[in-house]
Amino acid sequence: MIRLLACLFIIGSLTWTGHEYAKNLANRPRFIRMFKNALQILEAEIVYSQATIKESLTSVANQIPNPISALFQQIAADIQEDKEQLYPIWESHVDKFYQKHPIQFEDKEILQQFGRTLGQHDIVQQQKYIRLTINHLERKLTEAEEKNHRYGKMSRSIGFLVGTFIVLLLL
Repeated sequence: MIRLLACLFIIGSLTWTGHEYAKNLANRPRFIRMFKNALQILEAEIVYSQATIKESLTSVANQIPNPISALFQQIAADIQEDKEQLYPIWESHVDKFYQKHPIQFEDKEILQQFGRTLGQHDIVQQQKYIRLTINHLERKLTEAEEKNHRYGKMSRSIGFLVGTFIVLLLL
């Protein structure tokens, strides 16, 4: 009886692991798209409204869905006028976001590089940096969609098959 429960646990846990991996593969393109949209809105706020960074981030947070909305809202809330540079705030919040959500290290690096330039230049230069970041995210979006298409269904099956294989080896 215990052996049967152990076998079911092994198969179930590895199947669940495969499904979680597939879910992360499917969610990554969605997050990259949301970041792209957020940066496009941020560009419009900075260039056309000529709002401050704090106002722009708050406006972006009001226009995009969670959890990225919460990220921008937290960054805007932590900005204190003339107290601290923006980059350490941006970096710490992006790190926290990276730990909780299915974005990869390369995506985090792109966002952190953008954070280094945010608020450091005039409007024209800022617009160039935003567009450069959007281009990088578009490239990562294409890669993420291809990876999801290639490995998404396969990872679900592999989880189950590896679990079954391990059970057969143990019997």
